[in-house]
Amino acid sequence: MNAGFWHSVRWGSETRTTHCSEGEAGHNVQPEGKMEDTQRSQPISTKLRLIAEQAAHYPGRVFTSLAHLIDVELLREAYRLTRKDGASGVDGVTAAEYAERLEENLAGLYERLRTNRYKAPPVERAWIDKEDGSKRPIGIPCFEDKIVQRSMSMILSAVYEQDFYDCSYGFRPGRSPHQSLRELREMCYKTKTNWIVDADVSGFFDNLDHGLLREIIKQRVNDGGILRLIGKWLNAGVLDGEELHHPEKGTPQGGVISPMLANIFLHHVLDEWFETVVKARMKGRVFLIRFADDFVIGCELEYDAHRIMEVLPKRFNRFRLSIHPQKTALVEFGNPNSQRRSGNSKSTFEFLGFTHYWSKSCRGYWVIKRKTAAKRLRRAMKLLWRWCHYNRHMSLSEQHRILSLKLRGHYQYYGIRGNYKMMEALMEHVERAWQRWLGRRHRSGYISCEKFLEIKQKFPLPTPRIYQTV
Repeated sequence: MNAGFWHSVRWGSETRTTHCSEGEAGHNVQPEGKMEDTQRSQPISTKLRLIAEQAAHYPGRVFTSLAHLIDVELLREAYRLTRKDGASGVDGVTAAEYAERLEENLAGLYERLRTNRYKAPPVERAWIDKEDGSKRPIGIPCFEDKIVQRSMSMILSAVYEQDFYDCSYGFRPGRSPHQSLRELREMCYKTKTNWIVDADVSGFFDNLDHGLLREIIKQRVNDGGILRLIGKWLNAGVLDGEELHHPEKGTPQGGVISPMLANIFLHHVLDEWFETVVKARMKGRVFLIRFADDFVIGCELEYDAHRIMEVLPKRFNRFRLSIHPQKTALVEFGNPNSQRRSGNSKSTFEFLGFTHYWSKSCRGYWVIKRKTAAKRLRRAMKLLWRWCHYNRHMSLSEQHRILSLKLRGHYQYYGIRGNYKMMEALMEHVERAWQRWLGRRHRSGYISCEKFLEIKQKFPLPTPRIYQTV
């Protein structure tokens, strides 16, 4: 026998004996000796890479020993990757305060995790405006809890990134919303898409079933320490004002671990089912593009699109989720030159904040273009108008600095080819709002155009710019 060794690996519902080399072994089981000490002496990237290699080489393997990888080194790396400018949670500890005694805090955190004394604190609830005027709840975890969630996400990512399909783009390393927009347009051309299933999952993050989520995770990661930590986060409770709630389902939006749990759940519920079951039963070409819980399905044939519309709610109902009947629609989206296009139905759809539509290019060809969705533009205008109103007494230089940051942030996301006019409309709206509320600082209640022009010359707002060529 060479330098490798034999160990038992749980494979699906069976237990098989598998031969591994020294480079592969040690993450699924801990053989006798000092394997744990050996692992801790390895760089974090090496440990995670070895897990990823095992997950890729053995797609049926169930990992049963991963929690021991959460050590001080991994927590330190998780701290480095965690945003430091976020709001503090229920304990009020900021990132700067935590960093003052970083090594001591990380050592204490590791000891609590190692001895199973770590208690997940409640998540503080905040509310943000939605496009329809309602409120969306988001969760604000404590900074230390973000570090633990980040370390858990790193381990789960090493395993599940080998399983996730290319159709999934949300909150994955090396992937972005603009990549999904590019792929969506290319797939529409490639498959000669004529129909789009524009689906919406009703309150996904609020209705995710805890029991089903744990069962799905166990199919790939059946580690008691990992499952206990996830259970602590799911049951930690939500502090809304002074009232503490313990929801029986859902995962807070805003939590570091929530996007990973959502991707794991929807990989099983939607992606895998679509790639392995749905595609084989379609008569024409179909594709799926998903970003977190937002997804669209393209179909070449109308018959296939109607079949998907029929089975999609049934599939989600099996996992105690529902497809929103009013926000889910079948959209005729074929090339206007195609003889199949009836021209009698809605021919646009929204995805990731953009309205997708057919239009002629400068050379006279029909192409798919994107522009800022009307409700997203209205929301941005409303929020910026309100900001100018409530912050009109700030100094001009400070107002200019913050408005410039807000506009640049908008341009960086919405700055794609064909969308210049929509960004220009926002900039003009901001200028009107700024002039209006600066005028309220004067006794007359307004500011002349000549005076405001002088202000703009001294404090010019950033002009729209195309950042993304998707």
